[in-house]
Amino acid sequence: MQKTTNNMQQTVLIIDDEPDIRELLDITISRMGLNTIAVGNVSDAIQALEAHPDINLCLTDIKLPDGSGLEIVRYIQAASICTAVAVLTAYGSTEIAVEALKAGAFDFINKPVSVEQLRNLVKSALKLGRRDTQFDGSSNTRLLGETASIVTLREQIIKLSRSQAPVYISGESGSGKEVVARLIHANGPRSDAPFVPVNCGAIPSELVESEFFGHTKGSFTGAYDHKEGLFEAANGGTLFLDEVADLPLNMQVKLLRAIQEKAVRRIGSNQEIAVDVRILSATHRDLAQAVAAEHFRSDLFYRINVIEVHVPSLRDRSSDIPLLANFMLDKIGREWELSPPKLSDMALTALCEYHFPGNVRELENIIERAATLCENNTIMPDDLSLPSSPQKTKPKESTEEGITSSSHMDAAKGDMESYLATIETQIISEALEANRWNKTESAKMLGVTFRQFRYKLKKYKLDD
Repeated sequence: MQKTTNNMQQTVLIIDDEPDIRELLDITISRMGLNTIAVGNVSDAIQALEAHPDINLCLTDIKLPDGSGLEIVRYIQAASICTAVAVLTAYGSTEIAVEALKAGAFDFINKPVSVEQLRNLVKSALKLGRRDTQFDGSSNTRLLGETASIVTLREQIIKLSRSQAPVYISGESGSGKEVVARLIHANGPRSDAPFVPVNCGAIPSELVESEFFGHTKGSFTGAYDHKEGLFEAANGGTLFLDEVADLPLNMQVKLLRAIQEKAVRRIGSNQEIAVDVRILSATHRDLAQAVAAEHFRSDLFYRINVIEVHVPSLRDRSSDIPLLANFMLDKIGREWELSPPKLSDMALTALCEYHFPGNVRELENIIERAATLCENNTIMPDDLSLPSSPQKTKPKESTEEGITSSSHMDAAKGDMESYLATIETQIISEALEANRWNKTESAKMLGVTFRQFRYKLKKYKLDD
């Protein structure tokens, strides 16, 4: 069934073999002021796509008389048609939905169809292709670099921004995982809605549920008023779960349910609130290893890791260091309203030879510190204050008894715990200084959770 089309309107192709559902979808979408073409099988759908290459959205059931909706998803991808495609799945068919997303579907919606969710999905899908790509916006949404890995990453971001599939962003601390998440959001149909980042490791375990789902007044001691959670705050937009591996296991179960049901329930309330949120997540840990060790739920892992994108470390793209450093210096000059400092050739060489365990974030800290300390507006190697490369301690030989022992062992004799505590205190202090006493960033740099880091601070009396 095809209605009279208006060239000024956008067109939605509806594919479902059940006449009642097809009619419901047709009426709902038509009332949004859109043209509709409705068919009941794969063959007719492909004919419609060939006859109308300007179709904006294809909404297809998975189970069809002559095949699967996945065939339509793959056909659109192979033909490079600029048509967003979303699939209708049976309630709870998570595996099929994930397969469709991996094949290139924009999103999915469960049967029985919620009219509100359908309208939200259609509105989001029809925004695709209206925007220019954004890689040069504000400082927190820039992805600078000319190496092959960064060029590939930018291409991946554009592709991922056209989907609503959950994306897992892997990479070392400080490599720019949040920047990638912000760019996926900024280049997608949700760019006008909120981007809500949350560091899962920085929330005390007893407050995690309240932070994510909100609470009602009086639901627990200290709940003096109603509070919306992060899911509600991100409604219509993107929720970025940074350091997702740090979530407690009991919270992982509730997070999985919220993602699958697309609804949350505030603590102390019996009413579910529908939410339309895209989930992006990241961690510097090996999430698959955490699953194997049973520290992270496998069902949640497969739900958030529909598509994985990796952010390269700075040492793997060291040729981008001059570009990044000069950009940071120009930014400092604008902020200080002064002529930006210049890097001497020797300082630039020192930066390019440094291994950057803290990645781009560490480079930014080093550049800002050097810009403050340098003289004559020129940064020299000493202004960078780069940590010395760790040197392997050679064993010290005892000629009298022929016994070899390291200087570390000598220092630890009689009181190993005290010696190890001294080393640990020094490492933590250096991390704090490198991150300007930002505890969250220091914990990330050292690869420990915020709670573990906070414990160490108290243990060594460094939290004063």
